[in-house]
Amino acid sequence: MRFLNDLQPPYDLTYDDVFMVPRHSSVGSRQAVDLSSPDGTGTTIPLVVANMTAIAGRRMAETVARRGGITVLPQDIPIEVVAEVTSWVKQRHLVLDTPIVLSPHQTVGDALSLLPKRAHNAGVVVDEAMRPIGVVTDRDLSDVDRFTQLSEVMSRDLVLLDAEIAPRDAFNRLDGANRRYAPAVDREGRLAGILTRTGALRATLYQPATDDAGALRVAAAVGINGDVAGKAEQLLDAGVDTLVVDTAHGHQESMISALKAVRALDPQVPVVAGNIVAAEGVRDLIAAGADIIKVGVGPGAMCTTRMATGVGRPQFSAVLECATEARKFGKHVWADGGVRHPRDVAMALAAGASNVMIGSWFAGTHESPGDLRQAADGRLYKESFGMASARAVRNRTAEESAYDRARKALFEEGISTSRMFLDPVRPGVEDLIDSIVAGVRSSCTYAGAHSLEEFAERAVVGVQSAAGYAEGKPLHVSWS
Repeated sequence: MRFLNDLQPPYDLTYDDVFMVPRHSSVGSRQAVDLSSPDGTGTTIPLVVANMTAIAGRRMAETVARRGGITVLPQDIPIEVVAEVTSWVKQRHLVLDTPIVLSPHQTVGDALSLLPKRAHNAGVVVDEAMRPIGVVTDRDLSDVDRFTQLSEVMSRDLVLLDAEIAPRDAFNRLDGANRRYAPAVDREGRLAGILTRTGALRATLYQPATDDAGALRVAAAVGINGDVAGKAEQLLDAGVDTLVVDTAHGHQESMISALKAVRALDPQVPVVAGNIVAAEGVRDLIAAGADIIKVGVGPGAMCTTRMATGVGRPQFSAVLECATEARKFGKHVWADGGVRHPRDVAMALAAGASNVMIGSWFAGTHESPGDLRQAADGRLYKESFGMASARAVRNRTAEESAYDRARKALFEEGISTSRMFLDPVRPGVEDLIDSIVAGVRSSCTYAGAHSLEEFAERAVVGVQSAAGYAEGKPLHVSWS
């Protein structure tokens, strides 16, 4: 990357401060751009779901990996749970979505509590042999007594797909039958998954992030306190594909000691460490054993660090400096935080990030772990919270004494609860991924780049005023 007219900005920049200039391009199609990351994590799109308890769960991990990204399971989840989730994710189908499975004797109330967990809003009713006998959607369940059994309201007019059907053939089958989705069955007629028309289409556009055995990838985080090596070894034994050593202030002795302990295990997966914001931190963490450096202090939507402490750095400049330094050692950086629009992801990649971490942006989706709630105005939302907030601290210190917990509670940072409203147009994480990936692909074509590495080399970036940023926003005109 270079700045337009070789300008050297006199101050640090965030994503809103910069824009990209189009260049001569020989890239004939957005689909011709290779978005796989060069950092060894196996992502085929440059997106990582941040290790936040309100966002990174099994459902998110499955869905994002199927589209080529990777999810980092949080460090405050018990190791045995992480191991179980890792195993579960690796058993998921690469094309078919995991269905909500219901019995005909379950009630409408049971189904209503489960349907919001899936963007397709459908449940499959099966018999004792796991053969589909019906489907239910929120439409079937509206204005129905909650104690009504599903056998009385389910639709029995089923279209069944072969579990091994090619995605394009599945799309044509669903389109021809005018169905939005259909259960898929194995050779014995047992339920294997569910597939929507959009899911079939996406399966032809995305390449799943898979390990050497062909299973979906998943990452996990470990903190820097306690038996770091022991926890890391358990995570590696559980089969995680990337290990993240994580703390808010990554450039400290405790992190360096933790990294050295992890590296001594000789992990055969990438080791990520952070967070830092300057070249000095990059050098020290790479020397301690990090393959990838996580960059970002204070830009997150749930983070109050800058307002509470004055510590941090505008994210674009932080990523640019750290990526430049990491490149000298053949290493990479993840841009962590501050992305709110597809353009921000593109600017992080232009600055040299190999992957971009997303947190709160994905909190307001069907796939995040929280329960779906409804505000007074009818809008749907989920609750999110920062990982240094009171709620997160309580989770991490649950086994400590009341005295120690009370002491730590005096120094909490971050927002403990925030309503993340679902976008009615893009309520699922895959909808947001579509928007982000389309934007990044277009950015690469504007730069004339066939890959992310070429994009970081060819991008020409200018500095703009607040008025310049505002000019680029679309105007929402109300016609009456």
